[in-house]
Amino acid sequence: MLKRFIIFIFKKLLYRLLKIWVGLAMKIFCRKVVISHPEKLKLKGPLILACNHPNSFLDAIILDVLFDEPLHPLARGDIFKNPVYAKLLKALRMLPVYRVSEGAEFLNINYETFEDCKAIFRNNGIVLVFVEGRCINEWRLRPLKKGAARLAFSSWEQGTGVQVLPIGINYSSFRRFGKNIFLHFGNIISQHDINENGSDGKQYLAFNHLVHTELKNLVYEIPAHDKILQEKKLVIRPSALTKILLAAPAAAGWLIHAPLYVPLRSFAFRKTSHNDHYDAVLTALLVFLYPFYTLLIALMVFAFTQSWLSFLLLIVLPFTAWGYVHLKGQLD
Repeated sequence: MLKRFIIFIFKKLLYRLLKIWVGLAMKIFCRKVVISHPEKLKLKGPLILACNHPNSFLDAIILDVLFDEPLHPLARGDIFKNPVYAKLLKALRMLPVYRVSEGAEFLNINYETFEDCKAIFRNNGIVLVFVEGRCINEWRLRPLKKGAARLAFSSWEQGTGVQVLPIGINYSSFRRFGKNIFLHFGNIISQHDINENGSDGKQYLAFNHLVHTELKNLVYEIPAHDKILQEKKLVIRPSALTKILLAAPAAAGWLIHAPLYVPLRSFAFRKTSHNDHYDAVLTALLVFLYPFYTLLIALMVFAFTQSWLSFLLLIVLPFTAWGYVHLKGQLD
């Protein structure tokens, strides 16, 4: 009993503490977050968030931090094959979804995940589904998979009353640290909005058509080579006064943080050269290592000065990083 109680408390605390810490870190790591209809961040379930998927697990982290209610993201199943990772991910409320390419023997777990989602809906919870399936770093909406449609119709058949909220998440960059994020919400979709009464296949197509139509208005369509359009849609210029006030802190921020940032950037690039997870991996490394880095600098200064004022650096250093983020280049 004691072991189960400890595990239960660990799971509860881990999620809550990480949500608080990552929320604070986003003040530095995200230059600007622009949200249409921010009141929708307070919605409760039963709800499916139908979102595009341009930036790996960073998409889920940002949405989870911004929403008042806890989210339960559906994630690629292969990362759950390691038992240690699986326990950690489940403690963070993530649920596995397997593709045929990850092994047909695991597909039966998808049925268990769907049942878990329905239980979440019965408790007025929220499930996050990346409707494009695969993550690709691009400003474009891709064809939708059928997972969200299957989950919605299966839930409707059991009378859960779940609704669907389309979300478009857009980034100013997939390679630069400190980015602008544009989060757009569509109209809520309910069972009564699907007018197709034919076969499952036709119903899924009708569902995806409706969600796709909503997302087309929420996801930016920008060719990778069109720098003029990127500048117009993605760049938020600081005021002249901001540039003057932050010039010195920003310069100090670059010098102080380069010993941490540059090696981590190189490491993340090497580890993700074959996929589109660079941005998410680098951000995760910085989120977890930055507190140790600032504490190390504060302790080194304290060792030389023997002054407790050295620990004010725990506030000053993040401020210089924030200043640099607000003045640095915004596009790749």
